Amino acid sequence: MLSILNNITAITAENQLNMTNAQLQKTLQQLASGSRINSGADDAAGLSIANGLNANVAALTQSAHNATDGVGVLQTADGALSQASALLNRATTLATEASNGTIGTSQFTALDNEYQSLLTELTNISGSTNYNGNAVFGTALNIYTSDGTAGGSVTYAVTPAKIDSTTLALNATKLDTTAHAQAALTAITAAINTVSGERGTLGATVEQLQAASNVVSTETQNLSAAANNIMSADVGQTVAQMTQYNVLQQTGMAALQQSNQAQQSVLKLLQ
Repeated sequence: MLSILNNITAITAENQLNMTNAQLQKTLQQLASGSRINSGADDAAGLSIANGLNANVAALTQSAHNATDGVGVLQTADGALSQASALLNRATTLATEASNGTIGTSQFTALDNEYQSLLTELTNISGSTNYNGNAVFGTALNIYTSDGTAGGSVTYAVTPAKIDSTTLALNATKLDTTAHAQAALTAITAAINTVSGERGTLGATVEQLQAASNVVSTETQNLSAAANNIMSADVGQTVAQMTQYNVLQQTGMAALQQSNQAQQSVLKLLQ
């Protein structure tokens, strides 16, 4: 039917051309941004899932830093304990020497002076060792890791024990007599065992944190890949779509032109 009121064919062609242009613009935006989803309208469900995954990745990334910081603190403590062990080994040598019945008064004085200096240094190590401005020994350390969910959080708690002469029960010991030296030797041996045990405890926690860090790294990688699969544009597919929409745009414009020309045929009936 020929009509001069409405050119239905042209309206149809124009509507289709507008839809093609919209899809072409969307495709060009995906290529320019590299992202398949640039707004909630593109894929609301996918965007929500990807945002949740990215939040998980952010929490896991910081958790890896937390674990690394925790390992740093414990390694600092272990280094100090290593120095304490060396001091205690020297104290063992002094106490063993002072326990011998051939020691004279002046030698007792010299041995005890060095021994008391060792005890002072033990206390200095215990009190002055710090990490990021915080005392290492005697301070509770809580290392927090999380994937951003309520059920995915773990706290690793450890408190490096103080290693001063009082805590190690060495503050009252002396090397001024053979009997005192032998008593001191017993106390020193116990202190060495205490320090060794503490190093073992800290070492076990370091292994836990390193294992946790490895798990976090793997989980971060997997979640990042999942979010990338949702958000990233498939360049090959998107280029193919762009080509398709370019062709449709050209044919749509040609169809609209033909529709408008067909309308002019009505005038020929009036001639």
